[in-house]
Amino acid sequence: MRAPRADPSVDAALLHALERVLAPAARLAVSSGLPFDTVEQLLKRAFVDAARAAQRSDAAATVSGLATATGLSRREVTRLLQDARTAPPERPSLATQVFTRWRADRGLRDRRGHSRPLPRLGAAPSFEALAQSVTRDVHPRTLLEELCRLGLAQVDADGERVHLVQDAFVPRDDSARMLGFLGANAGDHFAATVANVLGDERQHFDQAVFADDLSDTSVAVAKRLLQAQWRSLMAALVPEIEALVRADAAATAGAAPARRRLRVGLYSYDEAMPARPGHKGRKR
Repeated sequence: MRAPRADPSVDAALLHALERVLAPAARLAVSSGLPFDTVEQLLKRAFVDAARAAQRSDAAATVSGLATATGLSRREVTRLLQDARTAPPERPSLATQVFTRWRADRGLRDRRGHSRPLPRLGAAPSFEALAQSVTRDVHPRTLLEELCRLGLAQVDADGERVHLVQDAFVPRDDSARMLGFLGANAGDHFAATVANVLGDERQHFDQAVFADDLSDTSVAVAKRLLQAQWRSLMAALVPEIEALVRADAAATAGAAPARRRLRVGLYSYDEAMPARPGHKGRKR
């Protein structure tokens, strides 16, 4: 296990970083009526899981060792180990995959780069062919109904053509799915930054730009620029990644498949700046 740091300045910075991370988590829990003791159990389990992962190089992760590493009692560690549950990583929903492929496929965009309406049925290019390129286990009609339910697509009155009506998969009327996105996106981003700070062997891309003293109008302009750049990145990146997936599948045909996953994201956040001591603003 990694030895604890003795530098007080590092400890203070660590506590401040954790405070910044936990504050929005606490806000989410409080606003959703989730009591502290429920979250406390999640945190205890996370501590035990982290300690077990850190001790994998040892002969065995003993209860005493886990208790020492986490500060929990041996009895509590034993209980948590008995209750431990492992769940496989969530895969993007089929509706998400259809939406993403439609947005990213160069052959399904017009000259201005916008997603073209598709015939509902028939050979490619059609929604039926698009859905079947993602899966043949679910009927295209079912996937279309799901996209329409989420407000991401709509069908013409005559039922012949399908239109995308959103640029991003953000189903605001589906709280459970939004929380799924929150856990997946924020969780992976935080895992990447933690791995980089701890100096793990695999480094992850994590860059950001920031600016102060912006007006609401300027922030709106910056967000429009960000959305445009994200569309360009999606259009360039998704086909290349899909080609890599196909190449890896072909290279491992008849053997164990490749087992690494990748998430690429882009985010923005803006809020009011705290008042500066002694700053009275500009006179008019």
